[in-house]
Amino acid sequence: MQPTLDQTPASAPAEDYVKAIYALTLEPDQAASTSQIAERLGVTAGSVSTMVKRMDTAGLAEHVPYRGVRLTPAGRELALRVIRRHRLLELFLAQSLDIPWEDVHRFADALEHAASDELIELIAGKLGDPVSDPHGDPIPNRLLEVDDRTQPTVADLAPGERGRVARVSDADPEMLRYLGVQGIGIGVELLLLDRQPFEGPCLVALGTGAQRSLGIRLARAIRVARI
Repeated sequence: MQPTLDQTPASAPAEDYVKAIYALTLEPDQAASTSQIAERLGVTAGSVSTMVKRMDTAGLAEHVPYRGVRLTPAGRELALRVIRRHRLLELFLAQSLDIPWEDVHRFADALEHAASDELIELIAGKLGDPVSDPHGDPIPNRLLEVDDRTQPTVADLAPGERGRVARVSDADPEMLRYLGVQGIGIGVELLLLDRQPFEGPCLVALGTGAQRSLGIRLARAIRVARI
């Protein structure tokens, strides 16, 4: 894929929609339901239906009968451009302005529609062409290639297994703030000591020797690379 920088800009809502649909359709041939898109964007199902029709006309998305919505190649390219923009902005804000990892997402959301691709490439060069953002999410490269394979969560580990924190969901700033206080961040090694049944908490030991009890929601928000 050879992206063209500074193409005719899409509207901010279209960029939000392609980004949301991309996140909901990472698996091959996966489609996103209207309700899933509405929940992710905090809008009504009627608004989603109206926007999807516009995106279909614009060649960005298509509705697959009885399955849902998926991006066209043009829609996927736009989504990856927006994601590259967003994640580079997050890293720039974190490294250059020392903005905590729980706050960079909302600032990047506000800036991503205004920043030109030319500016983003200057930021990428300044940062040394990084491969991941402050939450461990992969940054698409200049060719819009990205490794977005799913990684196991802490909840997927078996007792006695070790992992290194690779990605943490940025959906909840309070959760990120709490994890930071607990000493859990990207690159931290942990050992799963125990997992209680029936959606119970996971007990982990950090590389420092400290032990932490993680509720199942927290455990599922932390993705790890097994070691």
